[in-house]
Amino acid sequence: MKILFYDTKSYDRESFEACLQNFPGITIEYTKSDLDPRTAALAEGFDAVCAFVSSDVGTQTLEILHARGIRLLLMRCAGFNNVDLETTGKYGIRVMRVPGYSPEAVAEHAMALALASNRRLYKAYNKVRENDFSLSGLMGFNFYQKTAGIIGTGKIGAAMCRICRGFGMKVIAYDVYENQSLKDFVEYVPLDQLLSDSDVISLHCPLMDSTYHMINIDTIRKMKDGVILVNTSRGALVKTDDLIEGIRMHKFAGVGLDVYEEETNNVFEDRSDEILEHSTTARLLSFPNVMITSHQGFFTREALEAIASTTLQNAMDFLAGKESPNDVKS
Repeated sequence: MKILFYDTKSYDRESFEACLQNFPGITIEYTKSDLDPRTAALAEGFDAVCAFVSSDVGTQTLEILHARGIRLLLMRCAGFNNVDLETTGKYGIRVMRVPGYSPEAVAEHAMALALASNRRLYKAYNKVRENDFSLSGLMGFNFYQKTAGIIGTGKIGAAMCRICRGFGMKVIAYDVYENQSLKDFVEYVPLDQLLSDSDVISLHCPLMDSTYHMINIDTIRKMKDGVILVNTSRGALVKTDDLIEGIRMHKFAGVGLDVYEEETNNVFEDRSDEILEHSTTARLLSFPNVMITSHQGFFTREALEAIASTTLQNAMDFLAGKESPNDVKS
């Protein structure tokens, strides 16, 4: 099987090449170009393409891939809302994903964002570099015995619940489906109660019609004053303009974001200064209590190894004609 790997970064190539020796019969060619209607024709002569959640896998792209004989779309991520599943079903293109690669990696990063924004670590670091050892502007609050509200308790959300418990926090959660593995220490509550009772709110749910802009001015007004909000899940869970309004209302002690509405690829790697200058992400960066990272929550050695191994096993299962729990149903 020949796979064309779109949107290649150096760490992608390294992790997949290290894993590839365990999967005979599979060869990979890498391109820095992301998958979209302009680049889909590059897949001529390949059996499968490997894409990311930021790729444009809409109708036009899929029509071009189908015309080039592509039978398998490998998503090296959990998300797939960017894939036109109606069209993949029409053309018989199988879609497979990586539903869980290292939930602890993302959850640990979420807590790092919460801690950094609470204790103003970025500001403290810059002050000391300028030989200013004063404590002005660095006041935070104890997480111990505070309430953590976790929205979404799948694998990543569950890992975040366990981390918060380790900090001595009361953990409450909201999810359509309750995770029974958490029942001994997590209390499930209605969303409005979670918003009003939590000192730290962390988002860990998929992006769907029902969750799009779930954090908006109405839900922000229901939160405690001085709350910390963290999003390491999907950018469009939060309506950015409303978040900015909430920050200006002094609703938040801190905001930690690893994802953003404008995100297409790695936002800070490939965009022009002009786009950055006029983006809402740039407006967020102007606030001293906002901590933003460049979608690095997943970015650990363990996670990259798991992504590579699962993606290549998906390809092997396709070759063997096996069904897989990693199939995305059209």
